[in-house]
Amino acid sequence: MLSLPPSVRVYLATRPVDMRRGHDGLSAIVRNQWALDPYGGHVFAFIGKRLDRAKLLYFDRGGFVLIYKRLERGRFKLPPPRDDANTLELEGAQLVMLLEGIDFARVRSPTPWKPASIRRPIDLEPRV
Repeated sequence: MLSLPPSVRVYLATRPVDMRRGHDGLSAIVRNQWALDPYGGHVFAFIGKRLDRAKLLYFDRGGFVLIYKRLERGRFKLPPPRDDANTLELEGAQLVMLLEGIDFARVRSPTPWKPASIRRPIDLEPRV
């Protein structure tokens, strides 16, 4: 099970990537093609041309971590790309569903709860 805090962003490549690429090749894509910082602690997800292989790249405590998954059956269900973007930003739960082979575009998630905004400033002065 993969659990990511909300502060970690997940970027998914919208185009297939050569799965022979390793740490350096994938971080070069992140830096040069996506104009993102591969050292920022975010997760970068890449899917192979046959849609049965995925690699996740992130930087953690002084080194890159590369996770590789190959499906024995089936294909990863990718969301449709938006416009001409190189990446899609996913939530951590969406990444987990993608890696499990779930078509998360068909899954309905509830609207996140947010507290009601405070209409007037809080009076911090004690009342006499």
